[in-house]
Amino acid sequence: MSSITKENQISPADSEKSGVAVADKFQLADKPLVVIEPSRGWIPVNLRDLWHYRDLFYILMMRDVKVRYKQTVLGAAWAILQPLLTMVIFSILFGKLAGMPSDGFPYPIFAFAGLLPWMFFSNALINSGNSLVGNSNLITKVYFPRMVIPAASVAAGLVDFLVAFGLLIVLLFYYGIGLTANFLMLPVLVVLTSLLAIGLGMWMSALNVKYRDIRYALPFLVQLGLFATPIIYPASRVPEEWRLLLWLNPLAGQIEAYRSTFLGKPFDWTGLGISAVLTLAILIYAAYAFRRMERSFADVI
Repeated sequence: MSSITKENQISPADSEKSGVAVADKFQLADKPLVVIEPSRGWIPVNLRDLWHYRDLFYILMMRDVKVRYKQTVLGAAWAILQPLLTMVIFSILFGKLAGMPSDGFPYPIFAFAGLLPWMFFSNALINSGNSLVGNSNLITKVYFPRMVIPAASVAAGLVDFLVAFGLLIVLLFYYGIGLTANFLMLPVLVVLTSLLAIGLGMWMSALNVKYRDIRYALPFLVQLGLFATPIIYPASRVPEEWRLLLWLNPLAGQIEAYRSTFLGKPFDWTGLGISAVLTLAILIYAAYAFRRMERSFADVI
């Protein structure tokens, strides 16, 4: 039995009248549903688009967390062992042998207070810098805001930060350092460090798609940053005439602010203010550069 009903049949006269409409219908069907184009406004980020794909952000973040310690014997304990063992080595080399000053605090807790945010930032930067290349199968097949990938890599590092933060609390009580009102600044500093890692991570990940040298240069640059940031030494060790040059490293002011938060020291608002301004500038520029390079990701990745 024929499945064509009288309502579905089109007479020759009707076909001539509706020929243009039918042709337009097929032309519209050939048009793409989503067109990726650079932002026209002064804000280089489509916030509504990012909010729409928030579930994907969470899925990618949890995937990075699970994959990081999959098939490992110690699992999440590595988030504690890495800063702990590094603290022990620094305490022996720089605290005992080199006699590095530590602003009147025991050198182990002084070093750990700087290593905790540094390791969060360095791991987040390296992971986000390689995130686009590592997710090339998603980029070439499915549309979504590409910024979600490096941002999710940074957010996954927050889990390690929270785990290692528990060890910091234990060390503070061990050395008899109580918690002060400075701890109220901790959420602000975590957000500031995350934004800095997202900004630099987006920029490096976009460059890494076209120039794979970034993959090898990034760990080396992070190692240099360890010595350019007051982690082994206090910022007070830097001569006053060189202090402004130190603050041009946006992470330097943040590391000192973390130490003030954990150890109850007075805040250096000059260094933290310069760090906040530089972080915002880096984030805006990185988002703008990322959007300009995003159009060619699927072609060259």
